[in-house]
Formats: sequence, structure tokens, C-alpha cells
Amino acid sequence: MRRRRRSHSARSSRAWARSKGQCSSTGSAFFPEISQKVWEEGAPWLTPHFLDFETNIVNSAIQTWLLRSEGRTILVDTGVGNHKERPYAPVWSHLKTDFLANLARAGVAPEDVDIVINTHLHVDHVGGNTCLDGRQWVPTFPNATYLMPKDDFDFWNPANGHKPLLGRGNQNVFEDSVAPVHQAGRTLLWENSHQIDADLRLEAAPGHTPGSSVLTLTSGTDRAVFVGDMLHSPVQIHEPDANSCFCEDLAGARATRRKVLGRATDNNALVIPAHLGGHGAAEVVREGGGFAIKGWAPFTPYTEQG
Repeated sequence: MRRRRRSHSARSSRAWARSKGQCSSTGSAFFPEISQKVWEEGAPWLTPHFLDFETNIVNSAIQTWLLRSEGRTILVDTGVGNHKERPYAPVWSHLKTDFLANLARAGVAPEDVDIVINTHLHVDHVGGNTCLDGRQWVPTFPNATYLMPKDDFDFWNPANGHKPLLGRGNQNVFEDSVAPVHQAGRTLLWENSHQIDADLRLEAAPGHTPGSSVLTLTSGTDRAVFVGDMLHSPVQIHEPDANSCFCEDLAGARATRRKVLGRATDNNALVIPAHLGGHGAAEVVREGGGFAIKGWAPFTPYTEQG
């Protein structure tokens, strides 16, 4: 987290899980509600970090945010994970990323992590929750409490028989990345809101999934909101009613996006999505019937990580 006039107890950095472009897709496929004209008009500022205009590929990042707050080490989402069988998402099957090595370079060993936050329980947010110990999946972060939204825990539990929009895209995820943590007694399933400490609070933000959440940070003069998959591209700041193709509740996702962006604007809070392929965060302002980007956080763009 960038520093302003006063010191604060929470600061963040990113732990890269894989090289750029892993979850890229064409703009029309990723955002079926956004017209080609919008992409063309946005190309000057979306290219090259967020969009490859020649191919119409939207650049996305798989990343974890690392926070240190009140003496505790906190991870926000854990990416895709390694060695996972993903028959309906083959690009994410049997990966061997350097995620834990990147955390180590940030000075964090698995046993150092105190809290893992899963903003929601999609395949690319919980995969690093577990790792293989012989033939068994065990918690990657053995001393951590894993904060999971109960609504998502119930929705994605195959025993409950829900039929998600994602279809089989999340197959095996609950079994290998969620259930083993719960069975090990490391989960805290929360509803509506959960206060982590004086600076950090989880709040329900349904729409993308039934249990999608945002993490708000309030520390000194700093304000930030980690919005998970509420946004996949900065074009949705300008087009807040446009959903990704992965949103379960279209009307709910639109309402959540407008509510959270409006509050971020009013509080001058940095908006930090999970997957921005370029600069990782932005300040926003109201513009017309939507929002606009006031300025980017001084983070190195994902597309320049090599």
C-alpha cells in the first residue's frame, strides 16, 4: 500500500502465481455485454497493460495480495494452485508455479501466514489453499485461519446440488482446495460481515457468486477495498453495468459494483481487484452515470513482471 501522510499498520504487496496472460480471453467472450465500440474507444489507455488490441485479448493476472496488519501476515486469495486436476479448465491443470517461492522472496514461509482470505471460492482464488502431502491434500498454510464466505461454501459444496453458471468449470475445486482445509479445522465460515482487526473488515458483496466479498482497509488516512472479481478489467469502472461471463447473478453483480465503486469514490479509497493485468489498483471518481479512473497506484504493472 502506498504511504500518504501518516504511517499505518497495513501494507500490501503482490505474490505472482504465474506468468502474464494465464487467464486471458477475448473481450467479447469475457465481457459479452461490452460492445466492440467501447473496446475501440478504450484502446489508447487499455493498451498494452490491460488489452492486446490486435488480438482483442484482455490481459488478466493471477495474484495474491500479501498484507501485514497488527503483527499478522494475511493473504488475500491463493490463486490456482499446483498439481490440481481441472478437467474442464485445462489451462489450470497440473500447474507447477513458483507461488510459494515468490512468497518466500517476500519474506513469508507457509507457516508464517496467520490468515488466508478467500474472497470467493472460484477455482482461481482457492487453489493455493492446499498442497499435496504424499497423496493427500493438506492446508498449505498450516497455522492459518482460512476465512471463507459461508454462502459460497454452501453453494459450491457438491452435496448441496447447486447448478452454477460456471457449470463444471469449478469441478474438483471444493474437494481438493476447500474441504481439506475445513476437515483440518482451519476454516472460519462467516456471514454478512467479519471484522478481522481494527483496520480490516470483510463484507458480503454478492453477485459474481452468492458469497463474493470485499475486504475494506481503513488505516490512518489510507482507504482501500480489495474487490476480488467484482472487476476483471478497468473497462468495468467506465461501464459498471457490464458483467463478466462468470457472474452468477447479473443484476446482483451490477448493483454490487455500483455500490462498492460509489463508496470507494466517496471515501477516496484505492480499488484493488484480483485480476488486473496491468497496474493493480486505481482511485476512481464519478463521471456521468458511471465512474472514471482518477489515477493508478504506483505498482509495477503485471505485464512488466517478465
